[in-house]
Amino acid sequence: QATLRRDSVCLAATSCLTPPASEKPAAMSLTKEDDIQKMLVCKTHLGTRNCNHQMKRYVFRRTADGIHIIHLGKTWEKVMVAARAIVSIENPADVIVASQRPYGSRAVLKFSQYTGTHAMAGRWMPGTLTNQITTKFLEPRLMIVTDPRTDSQAIKEASYASIPVVALVDTDSPLQNVDIAIPANNKGKESIALLYWLLAREVLYLRGTVSRGMEWEVMVDSFFWRDPEEIMRQDEDQQEFQGETWAAPKQQDDWSAPAAGESWADASAGAGDGSWDAPNTGAAEDWSAPAAGGEGQQW
Repeated sequence: QATLRRDSVCLAATSCLTPPASEKPAAMSLTKEDDIQKMLVCKTHLGTRNCNHQMKRYVFRRTADGIHIIHLGKTWEKVMVAARAIVSIENPADVIVASQRPYGSRAVLKFSQYTGTHAMAGRWMPGTLTNQITTKFLEPRLMIVTDPRTDSQAIKEASYASIPVVALVDTDSPLQNVDIAIPANNKGKESIALLYWLLAREVLYLRGTVSRGMEWEVMVDSFFWRDPEEIMRQDEDQQEFQGETWAAPKQQDDWSAPAAGESWADASAGAGDGSWDAPNTGAAEDWSAPAAGGEGQQW
């Protein structure tokens, strides 16, 4: 039964690739160019220096530095396929979105908030899909992981329970037990946030919650991971800024105005017309004469 369940989900996802008559193929590609531009800004196309042999089909080229560049056209197509696989599940709570990578924790929570899926950010509890004795035992119909390498325990348990897996894979990621691979940079916080944002938006488009003719009001920035220490630092700076008491500005002195009770004209008039060339009226001092009272002093 588990194998049939897994095959039914994969068949439903592939059958959804053919759009219905009411939805033209051009409607899906209305935002393709803008989405690819967003991927370029968020560096979704940057892979690693290593490349798995199963990931060569998604590599566009290799730079002089040895970094593999991911084909963003295939990335966008795989996002559309993954969104249709999610929509094929009747109950959104039967979809688990897991991420042990810290950069994907906020994106996973936001994705679950808008799509109604079950988020499991942080450490994966072993036995969640296999141990029926535990209180947190789950039986999902679909699983989404951020990184097959860090979420290897979740993928392994999903393979035991025959649960299809959607994964964000980099050029060096293993593809064992991964059913739908979305090639992208799964190590940058901007890239992870953008992919989950695109996935959530396409799910809402397919469900009819949001019309394709209008943009989704949620910004990509809300999916970005933020450092808790940085948030605390910003809050402290804001509190200090608001708590400062600004003193009233001092009145500037007018240097052109005369000081109170003082007039340069009066001072010059009171001094009289003095002449520097006039001889000194006082007796000339005789520097050779002995000092007064110094008759008995001898040097």
